[in-house]
Amino acid sequence: MGTITQRAAIASVATATLLLGVKGFAAFHTGSVAMLASLADSGLDLVASLMTLFGVRLAAQPADHDHRFGHGKAEALVALVQVALIAASAFAICWRAIGQLAGAQPIEDIGFGIGASVVAMVATAMLIAYQRHVIARTGSVAIRTDHMHYQSDLVINAAVVVALVMEQQLGLKGADALFGIGIAIWLLWGAWRGSSEAINQLMDKEWPEPKRRRFVEIASRHPELKGLHDLRTRTSGATDFVQFHMWMDPSMTVAEAHDVVEDIERRLAAEFPGTEILIHIDPEGQVDHPGNPLVEADEIAKLKGSPA
Repeated sequence: MGTITQRAAIASVATATLLLGVKGFAAFHTGSVAMLASLADSGLDLVASLMTLFGVRLAAQPADHDHRFGHGKAEALVALVQVALIAASAFAICWRAIGQLAGAQPIEDIGFGIGASVVAMVATAMLIAYQRHVIARTGSVAIRTDHMHYQSDLVINAAVVVALVMEQQLGLKGADALFGIGIAIWLLWGAWRGSSEAINQLMDKEWPEPKRRRFVEIASRHPELKGLHDLRTRTSGATDFVQFHMWMDPSMTVAEAHDVVEDIERRLAAEFPGTEILIHIDPEGQVDHPGNPLVEADEIAKLKGSPA
């Protein structure tokens, strides 16, 4: 998993470097605020992609003495820094666009600006397709946040083309600056969306309910599992963590109970690869926290729709 995410991050850095060069020359050549906004976005993409590369490499490091759960949350931290950079860029673009509206400067060589945007869109579309493949395989939050950057980049480059045509060909003065403001608002919205998943990981938010139910359903298939409670789930980087208590026949020996747990873990690992599972055994009927449904509610009973 770590190698795949690192390749995606390297591809992102290479694409961002290419786009930065193309857009930088185009912004200087045309004087377009919308193109300048797109350039700023690509500059942030490069910084964010470099940070993503660092983050996924750190997250891929195995657990050590000081980080027994691994380094997966490095991805979420990197994603939050990316969000901060995007927000700062958006406000800077708005400031420049407002200044452009106050005293608009003519845009030069519209054809060059459109050509640069088309090149950027093709390169971005290729990267997005590769990132989508990596996200499907790894679930990396850092790559997903980077993916959102480049999805917005496609919209941004299309907006630049429209702005240049409206400003230069249709004579709609101020369209370039207004599109620059629109791009900034789009970036802020993307930053807001990108922050939610990173915060969820850092706060150890539970898995989505369908995923939790599927986990319980698979565990419940084992005939020796009499009940399942205190199920806790979380995600860190590309790694999932699960722990739960299970009721078992109190007459079992330690060796017999151990074999059952090993069998349950194998079955769950086959359906949820890469998930770290911790199981605590209770004798059937044991209640550690009476009156606390968050801990003691039987997940299997909930799955079947009967009272816990």
